[in-house]
Amino acid sequence: MKITINGKEKSFSTPLKIDELLEALELDGDRVAVEHNLNIVTKEFFAETPVLDGDSIEIVQFVGGG
Repeated sequence: MKITINGKEKSFSTPLKIDELLEALELDGDRVAVEHNLNIVTKEFFAETPVLDGDSIEIVQFVGGG
């Protein structure tokens, strides 16, 4: 399965849900915003939203500082 993440193509062996994708990318779901095929996905739907072959994902990480 090939998907585009932040403009770069990546391959995965099986379809995933967004929460599984974030885990595979070692990203904290509490600290990111996700756009899936041009639609914003809120955190409560990460475990329900499938990522399939050919999908496009944009992930933005929140960084704290001071």
